[in-house]
Order: sequence, then C-alpha cells, then structure tokens
Amino acid sequence: MHVDWYIVLAGAIVGLAVGLTGMGGGALMTPVLVLLFGVTPLAAISSDLVASVVMKPVGSLVHLRRRTAHLRIAAWLCAGSVPAAFAGAVVLRTAASGPTVQDALRSALGAALLLAVSAMGVRAWMEHRHGPPPHPGHEREVRVKPAPTLVVGAVGGLIVGMTSVGSGSLMIVALMLLYPSLSGRRLVGTDLVQSVPLVAAAALGQALFGHVHPGVTLSLVIGAVPAVYAGSRLSARSTTRWLRPAIAVVLLGSGLKLVHAGNLVTVAILAGAGAVAVAAGLARSRPRVPKGASLAATDTRGGPG
Repeated sequence: MHVDWYIVLAGAIVGLAVGLTGMGGGALMTPVLVLLFGVTPLAAISSDLVASVVMKPVGSLVHLRRRTAHLRIAAWLCAGSVPAAFAGAVVLRTAASGPTVQDALRSALGAALLLAVSAMGVRAWMEHRHGPPPHPGHEREVRVKPAPTLVVGAVGGLIVGMTSVGSGSLMIVALMLLYPSLSGRRLVGTDLVQSVPLVAAAALGQALFGHVHPGVTLSLVIGAVPAVYAGSRLSARSTTRWLRPAIAVVLLGSGLKLVHAGNLVTVAILAGAGAVAVAAGLARSRPRVPKGASLAATDTRGGPG
C-alpha cells in the first residue's frame, strides 16, 4: 500500500478547510483527485467516501456533546439517505468501467459540483435577505416534517452515493428551506450527525464493489483527519467571511472543467464569480443597520445647523 505524500498534503489542505467552514469534503477532495492527480472518477469517489467515514465523526461528536443537533430530524434524514446512498453505489457497480462510463461519471461529478455551488449561493442569499438563522435558545419550537425530510434524505443520499458530493452543501440548504427556524449551529450539527451513517452506507457499498484505492484512501486519512481537528479548533477563533466565497469559486472552476467547459468560458465565468464573491464579502463585512435607524441618522445629519 503506497502512501502518496502529495495526496497527504492535499488532504490536509482540504481537511483544514472543512474544519474551518463545515463544507463537505467530497465537493473539494474528489475533484482534486480527478483533476490534479489523475485518479479515475470511480476510484476518486470511492476512496474519498471511505476516507470520509473516518473524518465525519470528528465534527459530529462535537455537536452531539454540545447538543446542537436535532436528532429527530437527523433520524428521518437517515431513513431516506442511508438506503439511497447504498443504492447509489449499486448503480455505479452495474455500469461498466470503461472510458465512456468514466467520462460520463466525470461529467456527473461536475454537474453535482455546479449544483452544490448554486446551493451555496442560495444559502448566502437567504442569510443576506433574512439574516442568519437564530441563535440556540432563541429559536422557535421546530415541528418535524417526516415526509419531506425523508425525501430530502433519499435524494441527497443518492447523489452522495454516486458522486460523494452533497452531504454538506446540498442537504444543509434543503434543511434551511424546510426548517428556517433552526439555528445555524443546529443546522450544521444536524447535517453532520446524519452524514455519518449516510457516508458509511455509501462507503460500504463502494468497498463491497471494489472501486476503493487503498493507497489513495490511506493518504487522504493521514492528511485530512488531523487537519479537520485543527480546523475545528481554529473555527471558534477565526472568520470564514472570505474563505467560503473563495472555496465556492474554486468549486465552480472545478465543476466547469469536469463538464469540459472551454478555457475562455471558464475564465470569464470565474472572473464574474470572483467579482460577485468580493462584493458579497464586502457587503457582509458591513454591520447590519436595524430598520428605521438609517432614517433617524439622515434626520440628524440632513438639517441645517
């Protein structure tokens, strides 16, 4: 079993970003393996999912200890996501492993990344328009919606099982839409807790069907696990105002390349996305002014002395 120290370094960088931002590692690590290290999409997805089985519990245990996860919502999500994630691995197994299928899977991975970036944009827009979710202790009583929660889990689980993308980016946006009264910490905590059995089911399916590359998986674990822990510790004392938009731009570029977008098109879209990310970061850095305060301030400055 060969350890690739370049993959170890890449895993550490991705793990640090995951610990700092809570964003899904699959959306970052799988395209890195495909685009930078030449790993086939099937092996990249499988190896990343198995490595995530070791990484995911790090964050979920923290939220379980702090009781910032809504366990009933997480249970309904798992009821849909766990069998769907395993089914996603079965779907991959039934397909042939030739170049045509690998290319189709690469395009599917790119489409999942572009969908994840869109979900991140929706999340940022919702927080800007309505303000961040309430803090724990100030949220209203949450009424669990079993049927839609089950559907969200099933759709998200199938996407994760086939692409390794979505357990953090797509499903947390769906939770925000279903449960807008959940606090930010409980959203993240609920998503992390349900993602552990989800990723475990997907990884089990991939391991049983023989797509896992042991050397790649071991390299990812060596680099990512301590970095996730370090990032989680740093996140309490640092801001992710600029890191999240930067990661979104990187994911956008990766998604475009995976779907075979031309260089000029990719550069143009990334330039526009970068400008939007900078503008969004500047807007978020300004303090929110309560309604009515701006009018009062105008009255005090506008009249003659």
